Amino acid sequence: MAGELCDALARVGITLPSLGLDVLTLAADAPRPLIELGRCTVETARRLAVVLPGEEGGRS
Repeated sequence: MAGELCDALARVGITLPSLGLDVLTLAADAPRPLIELGRCTVETARRLAVVLPGEEGGRS
């Protein structure tokens, strides 16, 4: 899933350098893997806000 998200973000010109699988969540008795999105710059956060759909539907 992290790869799919990374690819989708790359298609709109966004890179999250620390995007990856949180390996600690795989160690639980019932694994529930989480994706670690990490930190990003203010500019990247603004670009994410632009490409994410809003309440009126936005992009699909």
